[in-house]
Amino acid sequence: MAEQLAGLADDRALLGRTSTAERVSDILRSRIAEGYFPPGTRLSEDSIGGALGVSRNTLREAFRLLTHERLLVHELNRGVFVRVVTVEDVEDIYRTRTLVECAVTRGLGEPPYALDGLRASVTEGQVAAVENDWKGLGTANFHFHRELVALAGSARTDELMRSVFAELRLAFHLVGEPRLLHEPYLQRNRQILEALEAGDKHEAEKLLHVYLADSLARVVDVYRRREGEGEALL
Repeated sequence: MAEQLAGLADDRALLGRTSTAERVSDILRSRIAEGYFPPGTRLSEDSIGGALGVSRNTLREAFRLLTHERLLVHELNRGVFVRVVTVEDVEDIYRTRTLVECAVTRGLGEPPYALDGLRASVTEGQVAAVENDWKGLGTANFHFHRELVALAGSARTDELMRSVFAELRLAFHLVGEPRLLHEPYLQRNRQILEALEAGDKHEAEKLLHVYLADSLARVVDVYRRREGEGEALL
C-alpha cells in the first residue's frame, strides 16, 4: 500500500487550487484501471485523503461516484473496496461494448475518417510488443477502443465507455498473464484500422464484432477455469 500511496501523492499536484470530488474520482479511476489498487483492495480514507491532501467529505463523495460507476463497493462496517468483477459482469460489459462500438463503426459517415488517434494507438501497441511491455500493450489496446468510440464525436458516449473500460480493466487484472490476453489482438487492431483507412466501415464492423466475441470467450474461459479449479478470483 505504501507504494500506491506514494503514487497518489504524486497526483496531488493535479488537483490544483480547485480540488473537487470529480477530480479526485478521475485520479482514483485511473489508478484503479492501472492496477495500483487491485480488485478486493480496501481503500483507506485516512491514507488516501492524506496522500491527495483532500478532506474526508471530498474523498467520500469521490468514493460515492466510483461506487455508482461500479468500480468500488461499500461493505457495511468494513469500508470501501475495489470491486471484484464477476463473470456475469464480464458478459454484460461485452454486451455493452458490442452495442456501442459496433454502432459507432456502423454509423460513421462518408470517408475519409479522422483516424490519427487509432493510428497512434496501433503504433503504441507495436512499440510495447517489441519492448515486451505487455501491460503497456494492454493499455494501448484500451486506447485503440477509446479512440474508436471517439469517432462518434459524442461526449456522452465517451463518458459512458470510460466507465465501461475502467470496469473491464478490473476483470483483466484477474485474468493473469497480460501477454496471452492482449497480444492476439494487436494484429486485429491493425486490420480494423486498415479497413477504415480504405473507407470500408462495414468490413471494420464485421472484424470488430468477431474481435469482441473472441475476446469475451477468452476472458470467460479463464474465469470458468479458475472457478473449476477452486481458485478464488482475488
